[in-house]
Amino acid sequence: MTAKVTTPTGTFSHDEREAVYRAIFERRDVRKNFLPDSIPEETLRRILMAAHHAGSVGYMQPWDFLIIQQTETKQAVKNLFVQANDDAALKYRGEKADLYRGLKLEGIQEAPINICVTCTRERGGPSVLGRATVPETDLYSTCCAIQNLWLAARAEGIGVGWVSILDYDALKEALGIPQPAWIIAYLCVGYVKGFADQPDLEKAGWRKRLPLEQLVHYERWGNRQENDIAREESLPPMVDRKG
Repeated sequence: MTAKVTTPTGTFSHDEREAVYRAIFERRDVRKNFLPDSIPEETLRRILMAAHHAGSVGYMQPWDFLIIQQTETKQAVKNLFVQANDDAALKYRGEKADLYRGLKLEGIQEAPINICVTCTRERGGPSVLGRATVPETDLYSTCCAIQNLWLAARAEGIGVGWVSILDYDALKEALGIPQPAWIIAYLCVGYVKGFADQPDLEKAGWRKRLPLEQLVHYERWGNRQENDIAREESLPPMVDRKG
């Protein structure tokens, strides 16, 4: 007698799972080749709604999304980037310095929309469920919202680039963000000519993706016994994993 196989409640169909994994594996940090096409308002709202549905500690939903479209505002932010990037370049020497200076690390002016994502740490009051021992969980929650936004954008055919080379205190002043709010990310968002098959930094030779088996431990740190979880061939077969 053949045992009956029960499908777990809530399981996605094969095509639905494939779409989720495709968005994850084809997500890119996009810094160039933005198109001037505007993003329809309903599409932008879907992406922001996806971000807003991220999990958050104590359900405090600490995020805010500042939408930037005006040329003057983008120019002010670009000026901050140039200054911070010049300072960052001084940290490298030799070939690494030359490689760094050749990298395209932002698309502030090229992208039709910039989004500054903040975290209001006081939201929810002085005592938020789940933050008693790890107060930083509100920051982690906001990062989850950003990842939701990124994956939803990829599914819509929209590129997102995270600009981290900025003086956040100066950025707060430029954008009128209140002091209690923490800036978590400055994102460049827009349709692009195409999505690269590899992350830009990997293609440029800055770093390579680490093998998963080096990063998975069992029961105690450092125990990397052979296990199917960490084997490359155990990943979803429908996904192109070059990038």
